[in-house]
Amino acid sequence: MSQVASLNGAGRAFGFGPPAQAIRRGRAPAGLIAAAAFAAVLVLLPILVTVVQAAGVSAQGAVDLLLRPLVGRLLVNTVGLVVAASATCAVIGTATAWLVERTDVPGRKVWAVLAVAPLAIPPFISSYAWVSLSNGLQDFGGALLVVTCAYYPLVYLPVAAALRGLDPGLEETARSLGHGAWGCFFRVVAPQLRPALYGGVLLVALDVLIEFGAFALLRFRTFTTELYAQYRTGLDGPESSVLALVLIALCLICVVGELNLRGRARYARVGSGSRRIAAPVSLGWIRQPALLAFVALTTATIGVPLGMIGYWLMQHAQAATSPVAPSWPVLFDATLASVGYGLAGAAAALVLAAPVAYLATRYPSRLSIAVERIAYLAQGVPAIVVALAFISLTVQTIRPLYQSAALLVIAYAILFLPFALVGVRSALAQVQLGLEEAGRSLGLGWFGVTVRVLAPMAGPGVGAGAAMVFVFVATELTATLLLAPIGTRTLATEVWANTTSLAFAAAAPFAAMMLAISLLSTWLLAHRFGAAAFPVRV
Repeated sequence: MSQVASLNGAGRAFGFGPPAQAIRRGRAPAGLIAAAAFAAVLVLLPILVTVVQAAGVSAQGAVDLLLRPLVGRLLVNTVGLVVAASATCAVIGTATAWLVERTDVPGRKVWAVLAVAPLAIPPFISSYAWVSLSNGLQDFGGALLVVTCAYYPLVYLPVAAALRGLDPGLEETARSLGHGAWGCFFRVVAPQLRPALYGGVLLVALDVLIEFGAFALLRFRTFTTELYAQYRTGLDGPESSVLALVLIALCLICVVGELNLRGRARYARVGSGSRRIAAPVSLGWIRQPALLAFVALTTATIGVPLGMIGYWLMQHAQAATSPVAPSWPVLFDATLASVGYGLAGAAAALVLAAPVAYLATRYPSRLSIAVERIAYLAQGVPAIVVALAFISLTVQTIRPLYQSAALLVIAYAILFLPFALVGVRSALAQVQLGLEEAGRSLGLGWFGVTVRVLAPMAGPGVGAGAAMVFVFVATELTATLLLAPIGTRTLATEVWANTTSLAFAAAAPFAAMMLAISLLSTWLLAHRFGAAAFPVRV
């Protein structure tokens, strides 16, 4: 699945500082530092393994490898798709947010919910739906369509939040000076949306760079699909590590580029007073076209995946090109495996996130900042790079972990550590330090303070982080394909196996179950934890 909460470049946007009462004076305990450093080392480990492997290629060999026509094609496909998807998602996400938050388009509350719903649909499920609808989408246009439908909410969410927080007085002043609705938007509103817009576009770019399943089903070649193909054909080695470094470098370029584009401008409101809700802008004759655009967008992002899954559920296995009948016992086992790995991955991610978050909120220092930023770096490390690095490491050094459930859970914890860290950090930042000290003055040890003081107050934020990680792990494909123990079947791998053999009807029950888990978990996330489920400040 794609992201439910908007993560912003390398952890900066997550780092809204803890209140003064939450800062503990003195030196952090050695055990806490060691635990936080362990999490940071785990995040860096796949990158270091990749660098060491790539170092086995001579400089001339690396140049020859990177100058091959294949690499040029992969670079054009990948970068071209990143640029196109970022632009289309920026336009669609911003336009959707403005129509919902600032205009009188009919059904604003309904469209606000439907605009977020695509985040609960994994991109490779959308790809499965579109491929089963038409094989003609297996090209650049089809890949752009799928990733745009899947990722535009990553722009919509932060931009909509920013629009809700803007002072309408600025827009009213612009209108009083003679600016119309469009002039007011482009000259007053749009400049203030830069932080939210750039952060959302960064997420889209990173997700497109690291996406694998959707492109593999569409037969669209990118760096991720090529790395997987080389692994499957036995060509994985130092040369593949060089390609992996190119992919990592592209991710880092996106992060640095977003930093430079945003600059150091500040958009804080000056002055006192409560916020007012802006009066909706009358769309006039544009109202009906805007309504039709919402219908078309919802059909493409939600209607097609749900409709095609429903269609194939109603078909006999012979309706697929490859007649493989669905197995209900396999569906049950795959569901248990997905849920089990989701719970294990969420628990492991929380274990890694807790010391990092506590160190950052209670003992802020250069060390804690460095550890926290390294932890957030996991957001830009592709799952296929992590998986291939762990395969190499376990085969050569830690043989007992090779193709073990423990290794897969560790990979999940690394990949989704930023999401757990968001929830835990925001929760701890809101707990008054004085409450912890009061608990200790009453004779409670660290365990008692954690259970009786921190857990009740930080529970919603921690629960939100755990729920997000559970959703992502339960629908994860890339690392599961490469690292799962032999014989392990999850919902994601079953959809992949059946779809790649064109057994669309056989894949439908697994896709439907995955969607049910994802949609239910997302609904519970928002309903049960409320604002704590979306702790990011734009």
